[in-house]
Formats: sequence, C-alpha cells, structure tokens
Amino acid sequence: MEKYVCSVCGYTYDPDLGDADAGIESGTDFADLPDDWVCPMCGVGKEMFEKE
Repeated sequence: MEKYVCSVCGYTYDPDLGDADAGIESGTDFADLPDDWVCPMCGVGKEMFEKE
C-alpha cells in the first residue's frame, strides 16, 4: 500500500496507520477511503492528494 501526500498542507496519509479520528482503520488503502473523506489537517478532499 502506498502513501499519499496532501498537495495543500503536506499531510501524509499512511495506510499502515489509517485515520483513527475519522474512523478509518489501519490497513485501509487510500483508494478505499470514503469519497467524502477529507484531509485531517486542512480539510481538502481526496482529489488534492498525490502518490508519494
């Protein structure tokens, strides 16, 4: 699984960690995140993330 970086604030989504604050379990691939998931740091959508 690959990491993705927010092009706005630099937050890195790491599938090994998930996003516990948003209820995303560890092991969740970026492609499997809900469509309405947003960056926990700046609030932009998935379309603003790029593969690391």
